[in-house]
Amino acid sequence: MTAALPPGFADLEPFADWCLPTEAERYAKRLASSMDEMQEFYDAAFPRFEQILAHLDGYALDALPDDAGRLLALSYSLINVSFPVEVWRQPRVPDSGAASMDAVVEPAV
Repeated sequence: MTAALPPGFADLEPFADWCLPTEAERYAKRLASSMDEMQEFYDAAFPRFEQILAHLDGYALDALPDDAGRLLALSYSLINVSFPVEVWRQPRVPDSGAASMDAVVEPAV
């Protein structure tokens, strides 16, 4: 089996399903995930965040190898779940009703 993430990040491979290329996909996954699933992902990835950034800093954003691009997408997902895990304790924004978020411009991956 080929690793989705760069060498040194094998412990995050179980969370490769969070390597989603668009904000809409990341948001949909967040809404479809349980708090336990998000907490497990957060607990595994957050302590590695500085290492993730250090690894990604070794590349130009427009020249990321595929595995580093997936690592960047995983870091975007980590940011996406941080508020539900740290603050709201639920996947949706509290008191937002049927509001949705649509990204008009996507960050580079």
